[in-house]
This record gives sequence, C-alpha cells and structure tokens, in this order.
Amino acid sequence: MTGHARRPTIITSPDQVPAGDGRPCVFLGGSIDMGNAPDWQAELIAALAREDVLVLNPRRANWNAAWQPDAADPNFRMQVEWELSALERADIIVLYFAPGSLSPVSLLEMGLHARSGKLILLCPDGFWRKGNVDITAERFGLCQVASMTALVEAVGAKVAALRKGNGR
Repeated sequence: MTGHARRPTIITSPDQVPAGDGRPCVFLGGSIDMGNAPDWQAELIAALAREDVLVLNPRRANWNAAWQPDAADPNFRMQVEWELSALERADIIVLYFAPGSLSPVSLLEMGLHARSGKLILLCPDGFWRKGNVDITAERFGLCQVASMTALVEAVGAKVAALRKGNGR
C-alpha cells in the first residue's frame, strides 16, 4: 500500500475473510446481543481509522431475528462458522462485555482463546459475570483494560508490536 493513506479494511460477516493479507488482523468480539448492545464496534473502528489493519466484525446489519440458534439453520450455521474462522485468523481478539448484556458467546470465545495470547478485554462494572472475566483474566495473564480509551490504546500497541514482529 505504498503511497496510500493508511486505513483499516473492514470485513463483516458473511463476507469472505481474506487469507494471506499480511496486515495485522483484529477480530471485534463481544457484546452484540442480537443487535441490542451499543455498537461499540463502530466506535473502535473509527478510532482505528489511521491503522492499516484488517478488521473482522461479526456484527451484521442484515441479521434476521427469525434465524434459529440451531445448527440445522443454514444462516445461523454460516454466522457461527464465519466467527470461528475469523477468530482463528485474527492476530488480536477484542472482547468487550457491555454492562447490562449477557454475551454468552463472547464468554465462550474468551475461554476458547484464553491461552492464545491474542485477547484484549474490556469488562466494565455492570457486566453480569464481571467477576468470572476478572478472575479468568488474572489466572491466564490476559490483557484487560478499564475503558474504551484504554482499549483503543491497547489495540494500537498490539498492532505496533505485531508490525515489529513481537506481538505474541
């Protein structure tokens, strides 16, 4: 991208996640709650506007609440498989546990990737299982921050570390 302004490329489910892109790849996991949680992903994407990164965002504008959370529902299956593949592809996994949300899938994702070295967590007061997140983060030495500002800074620092070759 020589000579071009740095900016993120946003890939939203169900679009294909590019292989071999080479840029740091950030997965935006965390509270969505069927679209009812605040769109914190948009806020983080805006804050990353000058970073040349690949952003994988599972929040999709065309989510259909009629889709059943059942493996036999092809639309639901496609979403879950996209998320699992995106999590594996990501260099950085951001998990934001919004106050007042339940986010059981985000908790599952945290457990799946707790030992990966990829996680950056934001779990403010008011998240129903904050104690579980805090204890797990402490046990596994996960990067946990206390605000959206600190989250942006932590993601930026991790991107810089990946560019230098020492991000994990």
